[in-house]
Amino acid sequence: MRIWKNPTNIDFINAISDNTMASFMEIEVTEVGDDYIKAKMPVTAKTAQPYRYLHGGASVALAETLGSIASALCVDHTAFICLGQEINANHIRSAKEGQTVWATATPLHIGKSSHVWDIKITDEAEKLVCVSRLTVVVIPRK
Repeated sequence: MRIWKNPTNIDFINAISDNTMASFMEIEVTEVGDDYIKAKMPVTAKTAQPYRYLHGGASVALAETLGSIASALCVDHTAFICLGQEINANHIRSAKEGQTVWATATPLHIGKSSHVWDIKITDEAEKLVCVSRLTVVVIPRK
């Protein structure tokens, strides 16, 4: 079942992230299905910790970015905005600088005032790097 209320043009979605944390970290949405959204992020100096492995905070930023985009695609933009309310993450394994990680967000709950997203981040070998859950509050636009 298709869950999106807004157009899912990938070029447009990526363009609205210009001059944000997502663009700084080179997060790029790559696919939008009927009930999921995918993005990729390179492990670079911008997203690595001093040992040159993926920083856990970068994984969380990727998860929140993707879940927030997903929520924004589910609401009427003229009436509502979506804001991250709570996020957790379990870091399973890391990825080395020079690799790319991939995130997939799927809904656990899409309500009128809140959304909950399951975000799984994998490495290039499709091994699980991080699993995250994001709660988004949906509030009326003022």
